[in-house]
Amino acid sequence: MTVTPQDVRHALKELGRLRFGEMRVDEAMHQIVQTTHAIFSVDGAGLMLADAEHHLRNAAVSDDRVRHLEELQIVHQEGPCITAFDDKVLVGADDLASDPRWPSFNRAAVDRGVRAVLASPIPYNQDAIGVVAVLSREQHPWSAEAELALLAFTDLAALLIASMMMGEQQTVLATQLQGALNSRAIIEQAKGVLIGQQGLSAQAAYEQIRAQARAERRKIAVVATELVRGAVRDS
Repeated sequence: MTVTPQDVRHALKELGRLRFGEMRVDEAMHQIVQTTHAIFSVDGAGLMLADAEHHLRNAAVSDDRVRHLEELQIVHQEGPCITAFDDKVLVGADDLASDPRWPSFNRAAVDRGVRAVLASPIPYNQDAIGVVAVLSREQHPWSAEAELALLAFTDLAALLIASMMMGEQQTVLATQLQGALNSRAIIEQAKGVLIGQQGLSAQAAYEQIRAQARAERRKIAVVATELVRGAVRDS
């Protein structure tokens, strides 16, 4: 099925009531996912949000295969959704079986019936707070129209989340997301410290912080905070 501009306009019109807060946030997220699934005619769609440990957790899914995305990407610490989240760019994988990126994740994903993924980061205050993703169990070239359509649904999710975060009533989800934003901010600072001290790439700096946190059985934000404080003392 080809996603057309008319399909997207119709879907967004149907979802228009979400912009005016006519349903709870969790219900709205599930509605976005179900509509995305139907429009793309794929084997799964999901909305993933970050936690304080920089992990993407499923907030709404349409299919068990999407649940596997969370599990596999946390286990292997790589994957298209993680790349979309970290780099804040739309990421498409037409065929994970032959894609050279994320080799450990790809093998496990194909074994679980995930062959193609399109992931779009959810923006919030010049950062990313999660990802909207669709997947296919077969090889699936993603068209420019499909990419634009996913961006439209991602923007709707971002609007919904921003409305919730700015609301007076602090929900459990809002608290979780604020913790994730705070954690991400300190991790970015720690990455900058390592880039300046050791000349690492941003990805290598993050992997070093993460490896230290895992080796010491501590939270990544705690390790990042110590790195930043150490740099301040030494300056």
